[in-house]
Amino acid sequence: MKIQINTQVSSSTFLRVIPFLEKEEISFSASNGVSVNVKSPIFSGKKDSFYVLEAEKEMVLLVGLGKEPEYKSIENSFRKVLHKHDHLIDQSILLEFPEGFDDNYLEPALVGLFLGDYHLDFFKKERKNNFEELEVHIKLAHKNAEKLVQRAEKISKAKKEAFRLVDLPPNNLTPEYLAEWAVEMAGKYSLKSEIISGIDAKDKGLEAFLAVGRGSAKEPKFIILEYRHPEAKTHLGLVGKGVTFDTGGLNIKTQGMHHMKSDMGGAAAVLGATQVIADLKIPINLTTIVPAVENAVDKDAYLPSEIIASHAGLSIEVVDTDAEGRLILADGLSYLIETYKPDQVIDMATLTGSAVGTFGYECAALFSNDSKLSESLQNAGKGVGEKSWPLPIWEEYAKEMDSEIADIRNYHGKPIAGAITAAKFLQAFTHEHPSWAHLDIAGVAFADTDFAKTKSGTAFGVGLLLKFIENQM
Repeated sequence: MKIQINTQVSSSTFLRVIPFLEKEEISFSASNGVSVNVKSPIFSGKKDSFYVLEAEKEMVLLVGLGKEPEYKSIENSFRKVLHKHDHLIDQSILLEFPEGFDDNYLEPALVGLFLGDYHLDFFKKERKNNFEELEVHIKLAHKNAEKLVQRAEKISKAKKEAFRLVDLPPNNLTPEYLAEWAVEMAGKYSLKSEIISGIDAKDKGLEAFLAVGRGSAKEPKFIILEYRHPEAKTHLGLVGKGVTFDTGGLNIKTQGMHHMKSDMGGAAAVLGATQVIADLKIPINLTTIVPAVENAVDKDAYLPSEIIASHAGLSIEVVDTDAEGRLILADGLSYLIETYKPDQVIDMATLTGSAVGTFGYECAALFSNDSKLSESLQNAGKGVGEKSWPLPIWEEYAKEMDSEIADIRNYHGKPIAGAITAAKFLQAFTHEHPSWAHLDIAGVAFADTDFAKTKSGTAFGVGLLLKFIENQM
């Protein structure tokens, strides 16, 4: 897309897009100054409604946002402009915001518009229009219009990368691919990158991480990205689960395996967040770790009842090889905290079906030993439509992970408190860090949406982390 702000549309064929909040009577001025009124039974600006009309020889798309629209609702409505109404678009569009649209409406609208050219058809012979040559004229009476549009472009760019990482098939999106992507991103945004694998990972004590990847022909990659800002006053550490495909290991999954390319949704979230934070030059120090593995099955696969080591020095009894995400996160958290000593630590992972059983597909399960951090994450998520809700991590739940033979076991084997006990397992590897939060995003990272016929990536976590960081500035 070629973005132009407050300029005249040169093309004679363009689609004019005008958003409206819900009200009794909708009216606007055509390009020639003639007032156009639309009666409420036809279009009143209700949430997620659209109306196409020809007014004074121009094609106009009216977008309804509802009475008090939230961030995600606005984003989705504008994403549909290109995604659902592409047949109306020829050479250019004119996006015209009425007076009174503040930043709370403008940012999600622009982000959504820029997300509209994302499709899943990566491998189709004939791909859909990606609108590379589309002229997008934005009429915006805002003193910081250019800055606002640039910010929205950067946010949408990071979200699209997070979409893509989750949506790519596992024969493409491998641990090596994810590592190469991170290194390329580091070069583009002036980050420091380090990829640890093989004997180096073993020498650093990343035994739990290596154990999960033993059954795969694809070598595990322990990805580290460092973003540093000269004006930073705080250091945030992020860890994202990067299981590029999860068969369940020898405790092989009996259903739903087709969707297990999404088991690196946590990695996509923290990598996308890292990209946009670096792109926007947010004044914070950030260290991001993604343990990237494939949990597969062969003669070398780790076994149920094995005792494996970990970076934290704790021995782990493997009860279930399908509880693999917590094993790689354990090494990721321990390495991050011991090596980099961040002020706050947040991990994101598509970790348990239990989180889905509790919250469905509406929000993430949130666990934290820091009430202020927990509240800040909840508030940030509400602001961008990426909600989370806290669950307890009382010490009584830690007893469920006791092992007779090792320091801890990776699964309690009961159909109760699955998300909580997984969080308690992770907490054991945080070296008693005073400000840690775990977000189980199993129900929200990969979902049914209006933008694909199958489940697809949502980029959940990218906006949440950006908002969380900026709220603390």
